[in-house]
Amino acid sequence: MEHDGRVDEPGKRTLRRGFLAMRSSLPDDDVRASGRALAARALELPELAQARTVAAYVSVGSEPGTGALLDALRARGARVLLPALLPDNDLDWGEYTGPGSLAEVRHGGRMALFEPSGARLGPDAVTGADVVLLPGLAVDARGMRLGRGGGSYDRVLARLERAGARPRLVVLLYDWEVVARVPEEEHDRPVHAVVTPSGVRRLTGG
Repeated sequence: MEHDGRVDEPGKRTLRRGFLAMRSSLPDDDVRASGRALAARALELPELAQARTVAAYVSVGSEPGTGALLDALRARGARVLLPALLPDNDLDWGEYTGPGSLAEVRHGGRMALFEPSGARLGPDAVTGADVVLLPGLAVDARGMRLGRGGGSYDRVLARLERAGARPRLVVLLYDWEVVARVPEEEHDRPVHAVVTPSGVRRLTGG
């Protein structure tokens, strides 16, 4: 149900709970194996293979693993930027130079995040990325992404649009999180591609 262009938020919350419950049921070995496969598949995407600067993130819990991908990107000579959560849920950025450049940070009662421990580059640093890797819970064939609901990446996408930046937007998911349709709101922006452990799929909306 929509009111004034906004999707009924309880419906989104129900979807999020379902996807999170499926993730939480995954054995640790499956999560690790998926992360290795995800890295191999992601590097098949030409835009990512050729990118000079990639804005990425460190996976936590049962999210599709990004650790192998971060190191593979660095090995290819890409500059990798990682987010640091700000008090207002916006994202600052810092450079990833290897596992030793990460610090475990707990924001209030939330799950601990791994953030860059070096110099902060400012929220606008993401506008210099050739590719932005986005977390999510699901994506549909139009490229519409269902996020966790915190709004951090909505701000990132809005910042890119204001700056006139046009990086390729890629969401990293499990195979079963590519679905027929997800709810959207007026401010939502489509991604260009989804990478899962089984391959890359380009999306019509992006």
